[in-house]
This record gives sequence, structure tokens and C-alpha cells, in this order.
Amino acid sequence: MRRLFVLGFIVFVCVLAAAWTGVTAQQPPAGQGREGAAGRGGAAQGVGAIQKVAGNVYMIPGAGGNTAAFVTANGVVLVDTKLANNGQAILDQVKTVSDKPITHIINTHTHGDHNGSNQFFPASVEIVVQENTAKNMQKMEVFQQAENKHGLPDRTYKDKLTLLRGNEAIDLFYFGKAHTDGDTFVLFRNARVLHAGDAFANRGQPNIDLNNGGSGIAYPDTLAKAASTIKNVDTVIGGHSAVLMKHEDLVNQAEFTRLMLTKAREAMKAGKTPEETMKEFQSTLPAKFKDYNLAPGRGGPGGAFVTIFEELKQTK
Repeated sequence: MRRLFVLGFIVFVCVLAAAWTGVTAQQPPAGQGREGAAGRGGAAQGVGAIQKVAGNVYMIPGAGGNTAAFVTANGVVLVDTKLANNGQAILDQVKTVSDKPITHIINTHTHGDHNGSNQFFPASVEIVVQENTAKNMQKMEVFQQAENKHGLPDRTYKDKLTLLRGNEAIDLFYFGKAHTDGDTFVLFRNARVLHAGDAFANRGQPNIDLNNGGSGIAYPDTLAKAASTIKNVDTVIGGHSAVLMKHEDLVNQAEFTRLMLTKAREAMKAGKTPEETMKEFQSTLPAKFKDYNLAPGRGGPGGAFVTIFEELKQTK
């Protein structure tokens, strides 16, 4: 009887030790816990499976903005790093298509759902942004912390910048204010793929961040310039779109935002509220925009008209 008890105790201890080993094996190694210092955003659970877009360009959806991964001869270029605490999940998805290191990160703008996991990656990774975005990122609380400063930009540009060469060339464009005052459009030239960030998040009303220099007044012109300048595009990755889009969708989005701005100006003159304006706008939309996203968001029932009204009042 005593022998059975001793054997049972030994088995219990072995099982407990195995369980503890399993737990500790899942913990990040030393130096890899840097993301947690960000204190914002969700965990890695929302990161979707990587999907091929064209050529060596892939998209990783979920947990913030859509991440693009471009596999080159020497490494992998990422566009946007989602919410905080998703760096390892992004890396895990990249490893299913390439064992090459991350060499560059391009942030399309300043928001934490697009640059939140920058600090997970080593300081050797070059981070590239538009110059206004660099200024905006320096104001972010997370990057005020010493351990996260390597997540700030290493390189900036004003209007256009080309990274890499030949078939691997990546063109970065800035056309003016839209979602923020530093929105980058990223063209993977040879693959004919455009990552539009949140300047073109999806087909629907824009999200205008006035605090970071966004502008509903400039929005239509900015998108029109992007559509007319970047023509060799077959596929568009939107900042948050679950489906891949076409160049024609970018052209239509420019027209859609212009219709919103025109309607806002007319409604303000008539003394109407943003909510009344949204109802009228929905009822008079051309058929090709009927499936666009006009659901209440940050602006409530008035949607983006709330922000556009606010900006128009400020410019009077």
C-alpha cells in the first residue's frame, strides 16, 4: 500500500513538472517582452492568416490595420505593425512564407493600430514614414518611454521616396492631408500592389483625425491625386478592408468623399445638422455607392459629417 502511495506521488510530481515546463516554454525569451510596455491594444489573438496578394506581396489582416509583407532577396519589408502586442504574431505569419529577417517597417500614419508593435522588432530594422507622421509619432505616449524609442522612425521623406531597386522597388507617396497629415501610399511597383493605409481604409465614409492634421476638406483632392498619379495598380490593400480592392475603387472613393464634402457645405448653409445631412446623403447616393459603409461610427448617426462640419466651421 505504501509503495502504491509513493509511486502515485512520483507520478503526480512528474505531471506537475511537465505542466510547468509547458507553461514556461510559452513565455517570451529575455528581451522579447518589449511590446507589453506599450500598454495599449489587444493581444495577438485577432491576427489573421497570411494571404498572398500578388508576386511576393502578402497581407496579414486583423488586430488593427492590415499589414503587408514584401519578401525580397535580403529580407522582408512590413507595412504597418497593428496594435501593440502583435509583433510575434506578425512574425509567426511571415515565417510561414519566408525565413528571412525583417529589414524595414513602413508606417502609413501615426495611429497605434498601425504602428503599435514597432517596438517588438529590433533596432536594426529601419522604420520609414512621411515627415509629418514622424512628428506625430514623437508625441505618442508609448514612444516617450526609453525602452520603446527604437520604434520611432529612422528615416523620413516629404513627397516621394523609393526604397530598394529594380524589381524590388517600393515607392512611397504623400499627396496631402486626408486621414491625417502624414498618410503614406505604398506602391510595390513590380507586383502592381498599392497599400493605401487609412487614407483609403475601405469603401465608405472616411475617418478624419483633425487632431493629427487630417482634413475632410482636403480629402477628395488627396485621393484624386493618388488615383491620377499611381496608375500601374491592379490591387489595393485598404487600411482595414477585409477584401482586396482595385484601382477603380480608389477613383470611386475620391468621388465619394467629394460628394460628402459638397453635401456638407450645402447642408451647413441650409442650417441642417450632421445627422439630418447623413440621412439625406444616404437617400440620394448614386447606385454605385449604395453598398458603401455609412454605419454610425465615431461621429454617431452623423458619421463623418460631424467632423467635416467642425472643420468647415473652423475655416469660416
